[in-house]
Amino acid sequence: MKTITTFGATLIAAGLALPAMADTFTLRVGAGHPNGPTVYVNDLANFFVPEVKRRVEAETDHQVEFVEGYGGSIAGVSEVLESVQNGILDIGAYCVCFEPAKLFMHNFPYYAPFGPTDSAMEMKAVRAVYDQVPWLTEQFETEYGQKLLGLHGWDNYHLGTTDPWETVADLKGVKIGGAGPNLPWLEFAGAIPVQSTLPDGYMAMQTGVYNGWLMFPSAYLGYKFYEPAPYYTLIGFGSMGVNALTINLNTFNSLPEDVQKIIVEVGRQYEDGAGASLNATQAKALEGLAAAGAQIKTLGDDVRAEWATSLIPFPNQQAKDADGRGMPGSEIMNAYLKAATDAGYTWPVEYKIE
Repeated sequence: MKTITTFGATLIAAGLALPAMADTFTLRVGAGHPNGPTVYVNDLANFFVPEVKRRVEAETDHQVEFVEGYGGSIAGVSEVLESVQNGILDIGAYCVCFEPAKLFMHNFPYYAPFGPTDSAMEMKAVRAVYDQVPWLTEQFETEYGQKLLGLHGWDNYHLGTTDPWETVADLKGVKIGGAGPNLPWLEFAGAIPVQSTLPDGYMAMQTGVYNGWLMFPSAYLGYKFYEPAPYYTLIGFGSMGVNALTINLNTFNSLPEDVQKIIVEVGRQYEDGAGASLNATQAKALEGLAAAGAQIKTLGDDVRAEWATSLIPFPNQQAKDADGRGMPGSEIMNAYLKAATDAGYTWPVEYKIE
């Protein structure tokens, strides 16, 4: 039995000679975040990988084996896109939030904060946008040499802090970490935004590098952020469908058609289950945070509405920035606002794209 690796796939793509098609394919799959506290990685490791292996063995004459590398063991959170593009990884899962330049408009949910708080509703809306605007999917292929297999997300964003606060004014001058595209949400509060990543959050808050995190319950519990920052305020900035699962195009094209078909189908199943997975994990995480001693409170509706009102210009600003760079920014933002409404969500403010 022969095994085809990434190197072998590259030879095939280049049209070089290779022995007869092997029946076992070894693929490297990875993510910058660890398996365990991160939902999209859990679903990758616990569903996508074993389901592809099972189906390929059951339905074809081939087998697929995976070399798995999570938690940055192969590529860090900001390196996965490039690692898939360069063939270091055959399949990668990552948040587009760590590619603010290369995947600027794929971050569109961040540009309309206070959106759907239900992850299933959010994923439905995001998929509708990808279907309506093919440019989003095509960019992965034409610019970065990879095929989009499925989407995933983060559960509803809230704010955790090392110290208690009562009014938004209390956050003025407080350093708060975030993924990048969500940092403008803090402008209304007068907080000081700090670009950071999940693996860095615990130590950074423990040592005072910053004193808060814009973070969803699943990761706040999973990464034990409640220990250095026990004050968790439920704000409801929204769930974000901003994670992608992609495969290197050379690798994909080197695989037999029946194996390709299974990988595509399982990738879409990975996406279809994301909303329910995120919702279930969020519910358990909120229970877990309370049990662990986190001080949980809910921001008043009037303050939340005021905060949302302060960010009304943000979606249009991002859309026009993208338009100016030759991207379909306005089309994407209009599609998302409508898709969320069509999915049953009522926006707390009216965002307008001029």
